[in-house]
Amino acid sequence: MIDIKVPTVGESISEVTLLKWNKKDGEYVERDEVIAELESEKATFEVNAEKAGILKLASINEGDIIKIGDLLASIDESADKPAASNGKPAVDKKEEKKKESTTPDEKQQSLPVGPARAGTDGNEGIKASPVASAIIADKHVDLSTISASGAGGKILKDDVLAALSNPGKVTGGKALFSREERKEKMSQLRKTISRRLVEAKNTTAMLTTFNEADMSRIMDIRGRYKDKFKEIHGVGLGFMSFFAKACCIALQEWPSVNAYIDGEQLVYHEYCDISIAVSTPRGLTVPVIRNAESLSMAGIEKKVMELAAKAKDNKLTMEELQGGTFTITNGGVFGSLMSTPIINLPQSAILGMHKIQERPVAINGQVAIRPMMYLALSYDHRIIDGRESVSFLVRVKELLENPEQLLIGKDLVKTLLGV
Repeated sequence: MIDIKVPTVGESISEVTLLKWNKKDGEYVERDEVIAELESEKATFEVNAEKAGILKLASINEGDIIKIGDLLASIDESADKPAASNGKPAVDKKEEKKKESTTPDEKQQSLPVGPARAGTDGNEGIKASPVASAIIADKHVDLSTISASGAGGKILKDDVLAALSNPGKVTGGKALFSREERKEKMSQLRKTISRRLVEAKNTTAMLTTFNEADMSRIMDIRGRYKDKFKEIHGVGLGFMSFFAKACCIALQEWPSVNAYIDGEQLVYHEYCDISIAVSTPRGLTVPVIRNAESLSMAGIEKKVMELAAKAKDNKLTMEELQGGTFTITNGGVFGSLMSTPIINLPQSAILGMHKIQERPVAINGQVAIRPMMYLALSYDHRIIDGRESVSFLVRVKELLENPEQLLIGKDLVKTLLGV
């Protein structure tokens, strides 16, 4: 018998939450199969079977908080594999017969459906069973009042009858003027996010400075080269690579923005580990692009895509979530026009990108319409002075509006003239 215990996932983490059992008690598992999903205060991770055998789960329910080192499950490796192939339990023949013996009405509802009859108020092609389609056409039922319960969003007969008997219902089946409430336990990740945000507000002298960037040049470059870029590098050309490159150059010119306070010491970094804020169904995660200053545009884009995919699938490792020196967050993808991002401790600054919006701007005494983006830099005033924060943001703006400078970090004409 092999014991599987809750693994150590970080020095400061002492407990985790059991999110999901992927296997049942008494089920035969193969080696390396995922038996459970756990969530720590920083990320989610999977626990795999160390050997093949019969699984014996500990008496832990999904949602329970468990300690590092607690017994999660045991595997009897001496047990023989069941006769059913692939380790799957054999299908109960009685259940199989029961499934086959459906009523004529049930069979009719599961048949594929063509367009609804005439008289459905223009709702040709609704996805509904024949009986439901007939009732909808006969009673002129508004589809927005029907909550579909069938597979793949199919409307069944009972769904239509329920809508007819409850005319005061709106989309989704919720009653008008409803005042229902529901309570949900905070996840470990959400607790950590809450704690760190409050800590950042309470322990730093946080200020935010703003500027705006004309995104015309970058949008023109993307429009001209995005297809060729993807063909050569196998990844799309997004905005993050431009911003990451610009920030890396500016961080090396203004090193206090890339530093943080450790007790009574200031820790300066000669490298740029850029954290990128990624929103996931479980909450905000901030994976890190290591040595972004040494990566090419394609290298940054590939890393962004890799980390975003891992974040979405809850596959990020603890190493990928720790050690950033500066953070970039893009609220523009959600439509944010302007915001004041909160510092990601122990870092001292965070850059907020926002929605690109066409606005009238004055250029050489003439009004022109340009795609503009507001930039926001939140910073810890204990280590970063106003001159440094404003100069950093102005430098980022300059690099974005003159992307050729991203190659060497200098104005080509000024370099030529030596001024």
